[in-house]
Amino acid sequence: MSTGSGEDLRTTITQRGLYYDELQPGTVYAHRPGRTITEADNVLFTTMTMNSQALHLDADWSASQPFGQRLVNSMFTLATVVGQSVTQLTQGTIVAQLGLTDINFPHPLFHGDTLYTETTVTDKRLSASRRGQGIVTLSHTGRNQHEDIVATAVRSCLMWTEEGHRQSQTEPQARNRFRNQELG
Repeated sequence: MSTGSGEDLRTTITQRGLYYDELQPGTVYAHRPGRTITEADNVLFTTMTMNSQALHLDADWSASQPFGQRLVNSMFTLATVVGQSVTQLTQGTIVAQLGLTDINFPHPLFHGDTLYTETTVTDKRLSASRRGQGIVTLSHTGRNQHEDIVATAVRSCLMWTEEGHRQSQTEPQARNRFRNQELG
């Protein structure tokens, strides 16, 4: 855009997640696009993590098992479910992941399935010990293209408030104070 005076005006928008202040319990976020899981994804993740489980690697043996084929490594499924939420919710606004609980895999994910994730904000509270930060509880649900639930998990995150993040970026003493606080 030009102002006519020879000066160009540009707007820069930096993609980020949401601050603690912007997250409201009961809100559901649908993360799109989905992620189609390939055989290469599964084999690479499984071997990188030194998981020698034949259910992920041995097509012949897996064919004789109850599902009749290899299963996608559930830890890859979990990592992808959480990962799909990052851009929309926590990119640049998370201080730390505090924990994952209630992890379930009620239906297997197979090569060629597309994983879609939704996240519900279930709770939030300001941190009692870390000024400018708050704890948010997120409930993740991953479904395949047939709407079968393939993974669920509850995740606790320490998140910046907008003001806390701004202070940590502009004040050297605030940066040190934030670095040296205990989590929680």
